[in-house]
Amino acid sequence: MNADDLSDLNAARTAASGKTRDALRAAQLYYVQDLTMEAIASELRTSRSSVSRLLSHARAIGLVEISIHSPAELPSRLEQQILQRHGVAAHIVPVPDHASEVDRLERVALSAARILGRFVDSNQVIGLAWGSTMSAVSRHLVPKPTYNTEFVQLNGAGNLRTTGILYASELLRRYGEAFGARVQQFPVPAFFDDPATKAAFWRERSTRRLLDLQERLDVAIFGVGSPFAEVPSHVYQGGYLEPADYAALDADGVVGDVATVFYRADGSTEGIPMNERATGPDFAVLRRAARRVCIVSGRAKLAGLAGALAAGLVTDLILDEGTARGLVDGD
Repeated sequence: MNADDLSDLNAARTAASGKTRDALRAAQLYYVQDLTMEAIASELRTSRSSVSRLLSHARAIGLVEISIHSPAELPSRLEQQILQRHGVAAHIVPVPDHASEVDRLERVALSAARILGRFVDSNQVIGLAWGSTMSAVSRHLVPKPTYNTEFVQLNGAGNLRTTGILYASELLRRYGEAFGARVQQFPVPAFFDDPATKAAFWRERSTRRLLDLQERLDVAIFGVGSPFAEVPSHVYQGGYLEPADYAALDADGVVGDVATVFYRADGSTEGIPMNERATGPDFAVLRRAARRVCIVSGRAKLAGLAGALAAGLVTDLILDEGTARGLVDGD
C-alpha cells in the first residue's frame, strides 16, 4: 500500500468514526432527552434531513435498539399460548395475511436479524445451518461486537452441481462480520453417496475437530426445511435431492428437515435412510445447545415446525403471526 492509499484509508476511517460519533450524539438527544429533530439540527448545526440520516445510521449499526411491549395485542396472547403448549419462547412478527410469501419471509428475516443480538454474546460457540431463511436473515444483521465467539457451519453444502463453499462461506461471513466472530466452515457435501464414506470421513481428525465444536454449542440458529413451502428451502431447490430421494422421503413420512436431517411429524429420525448419508448434526447433539433459535416463515412450514417442536429442537421461535395462529389452531 502506497502513501496515498494509506492516507485515503485513514481519511475514510476518520470520517466513519466521526459519523458514528455524530449518530450517537443525535440518538442520545432524540431518544434520551426527547429533543425534536429541529432542536437537534440546531444543536449539531446541521439540517433536519441530516439528523434523520444520523438516527437511521444509529439504528443500523446497533447503537439504538427499539423494543415495543404491548400486553393487549393478539401476538402477545399467541406467544403465551405457544409457551404454555410447547414450552417455547415465541417472538411473533406481525405480517398481514394478504402478504406474499416472499414479503412474509423478508419481514420475518428483518425482525429475526434484530432479535438475534439477544442470543449472541462473547465466549460462545454458535451453530449455524444454511438455507433460504438464514440467508434472508443475514442480509439484515445488526452489528454487535463480541469476543472469542465462533460461528460453526452445521452441515455440508456440496452437491453434484457445486461444492457449496461459496454459498456457505458468504453466509458465514455475514454473521461473522456482524458479530466480530470467527467462522468455521464445514467443507463436505450435504449428503454423501454412501453411508460408509461418511463414516470414514467422520474419523478424520480435521473433520472430528469441527464435530467436536458442534458438540460444544452454546447456541444453534436454524430454519425449518420444507418441500411444500412457496419460497422453497435451499435443500429442495439447489440440486441436492434426486427424484428417487423425494419418493423415499415421502414413503418415510418426512415432513421437514433441520440442517438437512429429516424427521417425521412426531419428530423421529430413526429409520430414514437419507439421514445415514446426511452431514447435519444428530438431534441429540443439537439439543445440547442451551439456546436453539428456530426461524420460520409461512404456513406451508407448519408441519415441519410441528415436527421440530415434537423433536424438542426449539427453545426460541421467531415466526410470522399467521403461522403462529396456525400452530395454535392446529394443537
